[in-house]
Amino acid sequence: MLLPAWELCLYGLLTVGSHLYAFYEAHQVSRKYEAAMDRRFGLDPGTLFRGLKKDPMDFEWSYWIEWGRERILWLLAGHLLVSQMSRLLVEKYKPWCLMAYGMTACWLLLGIKGFAVILLHAAISFAVAQFQQSLLTWLCSLTLLSTLRIPAVEETKRKWYETENEYYLLLFTVSVRCLFCTSFSLEYCWHAPAQKSSHSFPWMLAYVFYYPTFHNGPLVNFDEFSKQMRRQEAFSVKTNLSILIVGIIRIFFWWCLAELMIHLMYIHALYSSALPLESASYWALGGLALAQVLFFYVKYLVLYGVPGLLLQMDGLKPPALPCCVSLMHSFTKMWRSFDVGLHRFLVRCEYEWLSLQSHVYGRCFCDLKQIYSCRTQSCKDLQVCLIYAFCVAPFKSVTA
Repeated sequence: MLLPAWELCLYGLLTVGSHLYAFYEAHQVSRKYEAAMDRRFGLDPGTLFRGLKKDPMDFEWSYWIEWGRERILWLLAGHLLVSQMSRLLVEKYKPWCLMAYGMTACWLLLGIKGFAVILLHAAISFAVAQFQQSLLTWLCSLTLLSTLRIPAVEETKRKWYETENEYYLLLFTVSVRCLFCTSFSLEYCWHAPAQKSSHSFPWMLAYVFYYPTFHNGPLVNFDEFSKQMRRQEAFSVKTNLSILIVGIIRIFFWWCLAELMIHLMYIHALYSSALPLESASYWALGGLALAQVLFFYVKYLVLYGVPGLLLQMDGLKPPALPCCVSLMHSFTKMWRSFDVGLHRFLVRCEYEWLSLQSHVYGRCFCDLKQIYSCRTQSCKDLQVCLIYAFCVAPFKSVTA
């Protein structure tokens, strides 16, 4: 039963009004401590908004924006050109054209050694998948992921590049590729021998080196990728052009909004300083907390919006973009609908596998299955811990 229209309007006005006032208080605190933040963290001069300084403390945003401006956006534009030409002229060979382009882009950006590392990971994962043992596949994936934290290996890889940012790009890329290799290998284990032609090593390379999702996701399970990539649809230049223009306008708006937020409110810099937080009002503290969460949301609209647009242009269906966190009342919905690709990966590659294998491996898997299906707060917290352990922890070492 819906609430009366006047009541919905009242709640809407109260929500928007409280958001704006909290942001205003956070902005006032930012202006008050601007000089102190500049001395301590070195605020960047505003580029998009002249006369304002910019909070540079969000590593992920600064890192990907810098790489995007320098090289990644140009490589994505090249992917778009190859994709549209292959759809127009050689639709049947589109997966292999995109695979060749992705491997070339990887070679150009990460060098021959970085390319060899990712190719080696894919080859090892494929070789282990031949045993058709899901548990063995998981152990292989976790072992490959753990090599990123071996000091000797880290030092060797650092020597391949002139800057730390180039090494971090390899680290991020290998971590994400490991999840893609896991998805392919598990699908290989689960399919009958008659279906193995669609799970060959060339198809694994087409999946692993698909460039729009190459460096930072979003995650797309191999089963979905393979089915959609094999499907041949009518190609319309006019339709694709309209999708591209609308998508670029939306992403540009989201990027401007994210930049405006870190120009008006020094969210991350203030959270690294005790004095401003101690003297701030409750409204200002609430505004800073809300701004940080909403900035994270808008950031991923951009970071996932760009590859999502290219997936659409390639005739694939991308995972849904994150839902606005201000509209959520439950953290359970938060992690399920914020990163939809990651949620599908966890359901397909962990929960469904545990459901199938619980009768084989006994009590341990039964307990894990109950954790995923449980709705108590303690189990929700443990679900988040599992997600962190498998998918987030490899990335956090960079900013430590």
